[in-house]
Amino acid sequence: MLKSSASPNSMDQRNLTRLRVLEHIRAKGAISRIDIASALQTSPATITAATADLISAGLIKEIEGEPQSKTAKRGRPRVSLQLDGSSFIVAGLKIARHVISVIIVDFEGNEVASHNHPLDHARMTPSAFVSAIRTALEEACALMDGSLRHLSGVSIGIAGLVEADKNFVHWSSSLTERNVDLSRLLEAELPFPAFIENDTNLVAKAEQHFGLGKGLRNFLVVTIEHGLGLGIVLDGKLYRGERGCGAEFGHIKVQLDGALCQCGQRGCLEAYVGDYALIREVTVAGQGKGTETVADIRDSARSGDQRAISVLERAGQMFGLGLSNLVNLFDPECIILSGAQMSFEHLCSEEVMNRLQSGVVNVDAPLPEIKVNHWGDLMWAKGAAAYGIEQVSILKVKELAAHAS
Repeated sequence: MLKSSASPNSMDQRNLTRLRVLEHIRAKGAISRIDIASALQTSPATITAATADLISAGLIKEIEGEPQSKTAKRGRPRVSLQLDGSSFIVAGLKIARHVISVIIVDFEGNEVASHNHPLDHARMTPSAFVSAIRTALEEACALMDGSLRHLSGVSIGIAGLVEADKNFVHWSSSLTERNVDLSRLLEAELPFPAFIENDTNLVAKAEQHFGLGKGLRNFLVVTIEHGLGLGIVLDGKLYRGERGCGAEFGHIKVQLDGALCQCGQRGCLEAYVGDYALIREVTVAGQGKGTETVADIRDSARSGDQRAISVLERAGQMFGLGLSNLVNLFDPECIILSGAQMSFEHLCSEEVMNRLQSGVVNVDAPLPEIKVNHWGDLMWAKGAAAYGIEQVSILKVKELAAHAS
C-alpha cells in the first residue's frame, strides 16, 4: 500500500516537471502541449515526454479541440489534454463536533456522492475516531453502489494542531489524547492512503479552488464556528509553519491570564470569540438559561438583554483587534471570513470594522477587502477532497519513477 503522506520535496526533477504539468492542466481544464510549454517556459520535447508519462499513468487523456486553422476548410483537429476524471475516486472528510461530512469526487473534483454521518460524542479516543471515519466512508460509498476499494485516497480535515506530512496531531478538540500519530491506525483501518490536515487549511484550499480566493495570490481565511481558525495562502501556496502549528489565530493572546481556552491556556482570542466561549459567558452569569447557540444569544441581545449585548460587543472588539494584527503581519489582498452557518453577524458589524481600522498601521492605502462566505460543512469537505486529489496526484507521479526503475 502507498504511504499515507505525500510531499513533492523528495521528488527528482523529472517528477517535479510531471507534477507541474499535471497541476497546470488541472488549473486550465483543457490545454494543448504547446500552450503548456509556453506557460511553463519549458521545451516542447520535455512537455511531450511528461504528458506521455501522465497519460500512461491514467492521470490525463487526449481530447480533440478546435481545428488548428479556422479559415481552412479542412483543419487538422488540435489535440488538447485534460484530467482523466474517471481514473481515480477520492474522498474528503470534515470532522465537526456532531457530524462527519463526507464528499466523494472524481479526479476532476466532480461530486459523485455526499453523506453526513452523525457522531455521538464530540471527543473520541484515536481508535474510535478512526473507526468512525471508516464507517462514514463505508456509508458514503454505499450511496454510489461502491465500497472502500473504489477509493484511491481520503483527506481528513480536523480542528487542531496538525503536522500534515506525518499525519501527526499535536492537539485536537476531536481527540481525547494529545500527540497522536494516526498513521498506523489509519493504515490498519483503511485500504488506501489517508491524509490528515487542519480543517481551516482545507477551507483555504476550497476558497482557492472554488470560492472567493480564486485567482488571488495572497489571502487569508478566518473560519468561525466552535472555535477560530486561520488559513494562509502566500504566493498561491498554503502556509502551514515548520511543525504544522502555525496560523493558530484563535490562540493568539489578547489578555494576560484571561479567560480559559479549550486548548488549556488562558487569554486566547478564541476564549472570547468562539461559540463555546460566548455560551459559557452568558451561562456563567446566570442569565443563559436555555442558551444553546450563538443565535440564542443574539436573540437575547435583540430583546434588550444587557449581558448578551455586553458579551457580543466584547467578542466583536476582540475580533477586530485580532483582524488588525493579521493585516499588520501579512498585508493580504483579502481576508475571507468563512463559516458554516449565519452565526457570526456580530463579528462583521461596523463597530468591528472600525476596531480593525484603528488597529492597523496608518498608511495612505486602502485596507484589504473583507469578504464573508457562508457555506456548509460539505464545502469544507470539498476543500478536503481538493487536497486529497493533490496528494493522490503526488503519489501517482512518484509511482511513475518507481516503475521506471
